[in-house]
Amino acid sequence: MKTWIKRLIVLSVLAALMGAGGLAWYARQPLQIEALPTTVNVTPGTNLRRLSTQLKKDGVIRSASAFWLLGRVLGKGSSLKSGLYTLDQPLTPLALYAKFEQGDVSQAIVQFIEGRNWREVRAILAGQTLLKNDSASLSDAELMRAIGATENYPEGLLFPDTYFYAPHTSDLDVLRRAYQLQREKLQAAWDKRAPGLPYRNPYEALIMASIVEKETGAAFERPQIAGVFLNRLQLGMRLQTDPTVIYGLGERFDGNLRKADLLRDTPYNTYTRAGLPPTPIAMPSEAAIMAALNPAKTSALYFVARGNGTHVFSSTLEAHNRAVNRYQR
Repeated sequence: MKTWIKRLIVLSVLAALMGAGGLAWYARQPLQIEALPTTVNVTPGTNLRRLSTQLKKDGVIRSASAFWLLGRVLGKGSSLKSGLYTLDQPLTPLALYAKFEQGDVSQAIVQFIEGRNWREVRAILAGQTLLKNDSASLSDAELMRAIGATENYPEGLLFPDTYFYAPHTSDLDVLRRAYQLQREKLQAAWDKRAPGLPYRNPYEALIMASIVEKETGAAFERPQIAGVFLNRLQLGMRLQTDPTVIYGLGERFDGNLRKADLLRDTPYNTYTRAGLPPTPIAMPSEAAIMAALNPAKTSALYFVARGNGTHVFSSTLEAHNRAVNRYQR
């Protein structure tokens, strides 16, 4: 019923606007913005409908349906630029769309997403048209020195978050902020870690957190996943976790992990090598870091995916094999 009501509203707006050239008239009328100056935050991935709803909520437009309809007619859905926009004077719907299309931002946005690796972050930075890609010409070690880091490799050392920046800022500034924030988050979690953990330093906890991040998308499972891996480490068992193998394959990974891949030795193959891999394999979230440093107390040594994003945990190999037969074969 609600869907029909929404359609009726849109059709009513369409009829009213098109009836007497109303759409063209609307497009050129100054918007009655509730308060000036005001800011509009367009996040990455925002579509026309979401933008229209947001603008109405922010007091920038009166009718979300009319603004959305104008955008549809003008084909603006794929040309919206993310960023923080400052509106400091009256403007028409057409002028507002032009602002969004041109990326006339006071601050732009770049998102580092948890679970992404450093190679993917490099690609994200290269795609930021308002960000100076100064890091492109630097090796990993040179980049780390440029942002004031003591480590030589950036994997896992950047905090996944949304970062605002002024147009034409160097990407090294964004990376510096992400690095410092991850250091702060990691140290705060390390200071509150559970007793008796086998990590020799915070960096090893970060490595574990990155594995936990890649192993499950279910937030409530993270402490239990961490508990399983820590149990295995303390018993001298190999971690045998697919995400580390995939990371070690790099660009050779084609989306299909084969038995031969599990047998091919790399520094990141936790089927062929004991202990933790040499570096993190992705950007872990704060929740994954907390899980690695405050794991669940569990007797489980194994887990297998159910196929719905969660896992079955087992304390014995026999129970694990039964779960594998049920959910994987």
